[in-house]
Amino acid sequence: MSELYIGLMSGTSLDGVDGVLVDFSEQKMAVVAAASAPLAPELKAQLLALHHPAHDELHQAALAGNAIARSYAQVVQQLLAASGARPAAVRALGAHGQTVRHRPLAFDGTGYTLQLGNPALLAELCGITVVADFRSRDLAAGGQGAPLVPAFHRQVFGRAGETVLVLNLGGIANLSVLRADGSVLGFDCGPGNMLLDHWCQQHTGQPYDAQGAWAARGQVLPALLATLQQEPFFHASPPKSTGRDLFNAAWLAERLRAYLAEHAPPAPEDVQATLAELTASACAESALRYGRNSKLLAVCGGGAYNADLLQRLQRRLPQHAVQPTDALGLPAQQVEAAAFAWLARQALRGEPGSLPSVTGARGARVLGAIYPA
Repeated sequence: MSELYIGLMSGTSLDGVDGVLVDFSEQKMAVVAAASAPLAPELKAQLLALHHPAHDELHQAALAGNAIARSYAQVVQQLLAASGARPAAVRALGAHGQTVRHRPLAFDGTGYTLQLGNPALLAELCGITVVADFRSRDLAAGGQGAPLVPAFHRQVFGRAGETVLVLNLGGIANLSVLRADGSVLGFDCGPGNMLLDHWCQQHTGQPYDAQGAWAARGQVLPALLATLQQEPFFHASPPKSTGRDLFNAAWLAERLRAYLAEHAPPAPEDVQATLAELTASACAESALRYGRNSKLLAVCGGGAYNADLLQRLQRRLPQHAVQPTDALGLPAQQVEAAAFAWLARQALRGEPGSLPSVTGARGARVLGAIYPA
């Protein structure tokens, strides 16, 4: 029986869709093909708007879900064309969907999380079984529903007798602590690329700060950094997860107003440098606190290609080798998509995809709803 699976991921950065076709038939997972596609500007704007209460939200969310499914289907077609695989040869595809709200445990002890993507439409468009809605079962079991990637990180990056740290720098930064004894801890550290991208777009018109070059020209503003670091999330203990519900443009604007009450207006590149330092400090402090005896910080996600951000991490973690996961055999941009291929496989096998030590749930659960081809 085929052991080909597809994983699809579109993260909080809203920069696009990443997809991989993965072969699990051998003992070691192999990526057969990889593809990506940007989100259309109008869809990105629609998704950003859905993070806030507005008129006609249900209608807009339904339309956005359909558009995401079509964007996902385009990436699936790219993967099939690149590999020569037929849809019938793919056991399932794991589609994370686009998170527009993530409020775990916020209401009546359960909270909710919402990912758009219309998996039924995706199954129709692709002719492949779709596994989606990975987070809600963990929430129902009292967990955060995030992060979900640490279980996969353990499978591909864990090393017997050695503690390995895996840092995903997407829109949000999350850390997996793969301990030498096989136990795992994972949690969100805070903003990854999200605030950096927002500030760069606002002041340069570019979608992101390529290689962190703009931030590298600025100077960190200690008073602003201290103001940003007062956010209670940074000081909370795991399990914890976050997203645009907290770290958004309004959050940054409010703290900039507090800073401007006592300081002259800063140069935009200095704010960018300070935001980069905020991400680096939150991640490095998490690594030092929870990753004792570790020597390696493997970085994945789009932020792995931000040279300035990696240099800031390295300065704060001089005893660690800070490097993209490419050095461990899986390119940084493919890790999260591959994780959802693995989660889809876990669902079809009826095996848990979550770790209670990460999410805080009452127990491990099989994650995902299945939409047959």
